[in-house]
Amino acid sequence: MKILFLHPHGSNWLSGMKDISTVFNLMPPLGMLSIAAVLEREGIYVEIIDCYATPMPLAELVEEIVRRGPDCLGVSTTTSSFNEGYRVAAAVKEKAPQIFTLFGGAHACTIGAPLLDSFPAIDALVIGEGENSMLELAQAGFKRIGEIPGVAYRGADGKGVLSGGRELIKNLDDLPFPAYSKLPQFPRSYNLPLFSYPTAPNTSIISSRGCPYSCSYCDRSVFSRGFRFNSPEYIVEHMAMLNRDFGIRHVSFYDDLFTFDRKRVAEFCEIKERKGVKVTYNCIARLEHVDSELLALLKSSGCWQVNFGIESGDPEIVKQHRKFLGLDEVGRKLQMVKESGMRVKGLFMVGLPGEDETAIRRTIDYALSLPLDEVNVTKFTPFPGAPVYSTIREQGEFNENWDLMNCLNFVFVPHGMTKQQLEDLYNEFIHRFYHRHRITWGYTKMLWKSPHSILSFLRHLPDILAFEMKQKW
Repeated sequence: MKILFLHPHGSNWLSGMKDISTVFNLMPPLGMLSIAAVLEREGIYVEIIDCYATPMPLAELVEEIVRRGPDCLGVSTTTSSFNEGYRVAAAVKEKAPQIFTLFGGAHACTIGAPLLDSFPAIDALVIGEGENSMLELAQAGFKRIGEIPGVAYRGADGKGVLSGGRELIKNLDDLPFPAYSKLPQFPRSYNLPLFSYPTAPNTSIISSRGCPYSCSYCDRSVFSRGFRFNSPEYIVEHMAMLNRDFGIRHVSFYDDLFTFDRKRVAEFCEIKERKGVKVTYNCIARLEHVDSELLALLKSSGCWQVNFGIESGDPEIVKQHRKFLGLDEVGRKLQMVKESGMRVKGLFMVGLPGEDETAIRRTIDYALSLPLDEVNVTKFTPFPGAPVYSTIREQGEFNENWDLMNCLNFVFVPHGMTKQQLEDLYNEFIHRFYHRHRITWGYTKMLWKSPHSILSFLRHLPDILAFEMKQKW
């Protein structure tokens, strides 16, 4: 049995220009690597093609897949990469129909079995967590798949049907560490966002699954609303392994709620310090969890930057889309993080349902008033599976073009606004935040705080300048 996993790129960058998005952020496909590790532990041979690290033209990619001759091609996609993944799978089916084509990832989980009705080159879908479903499929030789829970397949009438729900993995520590070694370019071709790390090589870790909150814009179809997490011992050993085997010196925890379980955080910090694991880290925290004791724990254990999802500076918009925290309280807690000696990054959205120009300008002014070192501003995208998706067409104009649904395009325009307004306000947000003396000086200091970022920035400067000119044009 041989399984080949494919991580398609799904890029829709500006026509005729180099895609510089991966210069700023290129993370390994951790979900795929976790499944690969489980399969290999059970003696199943696995290979991975990550098109972000090793991009190839479609024809060349198809030839390479057919040349490798897998029994199964497993394709993991987001919404924006699904169509590209399907084009590859369809072309593979034409050349080698014996290869079983299996799709998983966020898009397959949100659309579910009906996806099979419109995409005949897909043989089956893995719905939800993939480790155990994929293992059982492989052990069954991809036969009798209707008997394996967590799988969508075609019934006797040719229509997609779900075999049954898959029970979630109760103890995440039972999983092996992700199979990073399956990526030929790891870690040299992967990097965290520029200026968001002090040293290289670096990578990302996910140490929990699920979320108990119900923000309107978040899709929880893969891991559900529960909250499960690795033990502090497992996390520290994971970091130590990355340092020992790959030379990793900094990691970013991409858990939505790294600080949710206070006891876990305290134990993690104590164990990491006691074992002397020389790896710094970033994490995402909710402002509700922040206090001086937590910040002291994070700082003493090597935390370098804390990211916060703020989303909006308009109180009514915040109330509509997520649990509300007083905006004055946000500023106070961010200042506590700064005073503790860690960098602070704010995550915002533009174009949320209910927003108008006044609300967005309020967010811009609010962001500029906060003690933030950096912001990440995304263009609101109503993903299938998010609570807001069911009523999105009642709240504005929605262009459900999957290729464009990657938070880099305004596919939704709230009532009373235009797409051009949103683009102008988005660009104004970025311009006003970064073209300030305090921010410029902060990045100047990064010459010695994050030298690898500076070198990477300079290496890709021609492409970055070309992008800036294109934006202005």
